[in-house]
Amino acid sequence: MECIIVDDELVARTILSQVAEDIPELNIVGQFSNALEAMKFLNKNTVDVIFLDIHMPDFDGFDFIQSLKNPPKIILTTSDRNFAIEAFEYTFVVDYIVKPIELERLKKAVAKVKAISLVNTSTPTKKVESQNSTDTLYVNIDRRLVKIDIPSIYVIEARGDYIKIKTEEKNHIVHCPLKKIEEKLPVESFLKVHRSYVININKIVDIEDSSVLIKQDIIPVSRSNRNELKRRLNLL
Repeated sequence: MECIIVDDELVARTILSQVAEDIPELNIVGQFSNALEAMKFLNKNTVDVIFLDIHMPDFDGFDFIQSLKNPPKIILTTSDRNFAIEAFEYTFVVDYIVKPIELERLKKAVAKVKAISLVNTSTPTKKVESQNSTDTLYVNIDRRLVKIDIPSIYVIEARGDYIKIKTEEKNHIVHCPLKKIEEKLPVESFLKVHRSYVININKIVDIEDSSVLIKQDIIPVSRSNRNELKRRLNLL
């Protein structure tokens, strides 16, 4: 089983990796001192198990869990006994180990992972689409991942190295190129109408030749994008 360790304490990561060496089934493929580094790794790689600390600065273990779209099995490793009930509310949390971690205790946790995996592979299940997999977006704001409901977005405006995401609830300023967030949005609802604007076409109130009205915002539409906008709308 390929695994990663996410813990802000170097000593804790070192001890866990050393104990794990005595369990042939485990292959530690990455160690990370914070959740954001781990997320970057998981965006490009898949693992079977995450050994995750709860108390970390800026972005704790539960924030990290909630940000995962397709979480693998998670074994929580912590010095705090007080979050076990909350932890097991997540179906993919397999075990809760209180530090210091000992070999026999870690073996029991690994055995649980193997048992669950065996049941999942041997029992036929209906294919279920993951709920809201395309309805949410996480953005990095002040070193925290903030969840945004995609259908609530009505305009995204480029402002130099930043973008301003306007939603029904509030606005967000994010350090991100417009092109990157455009790639994350459902193409059936969002359209780039100008080099500085992406709009939710479902939120359009009024259209003029070179602009659209969304909420109270008048958004320019470049000449090169007018035909595509007309094609995408249900025009009489």
